[in-house]
Amino acid sequence: MSITLTKAHAYGNDFLVVKEDELTAVGDLPDFVRRVCSRHRGVGADGVMIVKTTPAGATTRLFNADGSRSELSGNGVRCVGACLAFWRNMSAGDSVVVETEAGPKTLVFLGATECVTSFRASMGAPTGLRQTTIDVDGTPIAAVVLRVGNPQCVVLGEVSVERLHRIAAKLAVHPIFPEGTNVELAAVEAPDQVKILIWERGVGPTEASGTGACGAAVAAAAYGGANRTVRVVSPGGTQLVEWTQDDLLLTGDAEVIGEITWWLD
Repeated sequence: MSITLTKAHAYGNDFLVVKEDELTAVGDLPDFVRRVCSRHRGVGADGVMIVKTTPAGATTRLFNADGSRSELSGNGVRCVGACLAFWRNMSAGDSVVVETEAGPKTLVFLGATECVTSFRASMGAPTGLRQTTIDVDGTPIAAVVLRVGNPQCVVLGEVSVERLHRIAAKLAVHPIFPEGTNVELAAVEAPDQVKILIWERGVGPTEASGTGACGAAVAAAAYGGANRTVRVVSPGGTQLVEWTQDDLLLTGDAEVIGEITWWLD
């Protein structure tokens, strides 16, 4: 028996998209996710998006690479949108609604060049925005916490790989966050540009994050002097975040790489 997986990525943040009816023979989903996401013994991915298509778009369930569940991935949603664009032969201006555990997300298809698609996604308004101080190994860390459908912890200031591993890795599993959290180190390079590094809950360092870009943009605008419309630069590429009065609009690309046949034991 086999399962068809579609691999897609958004700025290096990669996902395996699988239709729900393909998984009827899979008894242990978290174990399946861990195996297919393995970089050396599987296909390799930051997570798995399980989809069921609907007339409006799709319903989704998201599993992180370690088999844990997550409410939402902005890049994962866009990867699902990219699959829908090709499955349905969408035209620029068409929209789809992707249902997530953090609510429905409407994506407007902006067009495609070969396998690279572009979307503007309505991510919803941020909630729970506040500043706090968190103790990490005896050192007080000033942080901004909020939710953008999932939990985010943003540390404004120095952005370095060493600091990401020293601080962000511990913040992601800090007791102050019972469900864990995504963490971004963020620096305001200009009023319209924010640089980030990401430590994603259940994954570790990732090249990009849609919700992480949204969280960092909100934190930078609220407490770092940035504009409410910013380019958010991560190692994988640049996304545009617009923080309006009642919404976060996330614009960026997603690329469909190909289909994989996964043989079941």
